[in-house]
Amino acid sequence: MTRIGGREGDEGRPVLNYLIRRLLQSVLVVAGATFIVFFVLYQTGDPTLLIASTQATTEDIANLRHSLGFDRPWYEQYGRFVVHAAHGDFGESLRFRQPVTRVVLEKLPATLELSIAAYALALAVAIPVGIISATRRNSLLDNVAMLVAMFGQSVPVFFLGIMLLWVFGGQLGWFPIVGRGDGFVDELHHLVLPAITLGTFSMARNARLVRSNLLEVLGQEFVRTARAKGLREYTVMIRHALKNAMIPLVTIMGLEFGVLLGGAVVTETVFAWPGVGQMVIRAIEQKDFPVVVGAVTMLSVIFVALNLLVDLTYGFLDPRIRYG
Repeated sequence: MTRIGGREGDEGRPVLNYLIRRLLQSVLVVAGATFIVFFVLYQTGDPTLLIASTQATTEDIANLRHSLGFDRPWYEQYGRFVVHAAHGDFGESLRFRQPVTRVVLEKLPATLELSIAAYALALAVAIPVGIISATRRNSLLDNVAMLVAMFGQSVPVFFLGIMLLWVFGGQLGWFPIVGRGDGFVDELHHLVLPAITLGTFSMARNARLVRSNLLEVLGQEFVRTARAKGLREYTVMIRHALKNAMIPLVTIMGLEFGVLLGGAVVTETVFAWPGVGQMVIRAIEQKDFPVVVGAVTMLSVIFVALNLLVDLTYGFLDPRIRYG
């Protein structure tokens, strides 16, 4: 964890112990996520019958179940998965007959593209809107912006996606309805509606967070001192107020990308976006357990890595923060 302040001389304390603790915690988080997914999938039944030939005999099905390891207790299956996953082997897809790592990595760029676009859009809108709302508190512009932000946090992702498809894709015909497109320009054209759908909630929440943090910072003594020195309002806002208001925002923004990666499932399903989310939904329907567990594990690793990176970023934003 991080703390503020400390005894004199703490500035040179190495963060090695902190990194080791966080890495161990990250391993436990990933293991916990995979354990829950593995256990829930096991309760849904044996997938052997779905992948066996329609002409297979009872003996053939039993042999197939044994070769896949599905005849063993679930905890033994999970133990084997953990041992192999530690070496980067997530097994073989029951549907594609290919290594799970290859199957997931083929879909991961599309999910990353969608998540990065939604993330960039959310920040590009949320930060300016939050700043303007904070500097024009209780004005008409502030009230309208916060009303829209509240709507953005309230509307379900699937409903927003369907409405955007119907209005801008079906009625107006401005954007493609489904798919990823072919070529850079076409991909950007296909990306607009899914990115807006996925990024709306983050955009709304971050705009409100920027506003509330700035309002708190603008009332502090060091901001009044900066203004008393005759500094321009732009300098006071950007160099003094916004930098201090960004510390809690960094936590949300850093974890937001991981949330967007996981939340892309619904958006990818609505827009038929060929990413990890849509692949996991199909894998669940087809009981392709190795793909589901492998995808969850990889996304969990990305999430905890971003979490660790956010914590390490604190020290650069605020020298008072120490790792203990």
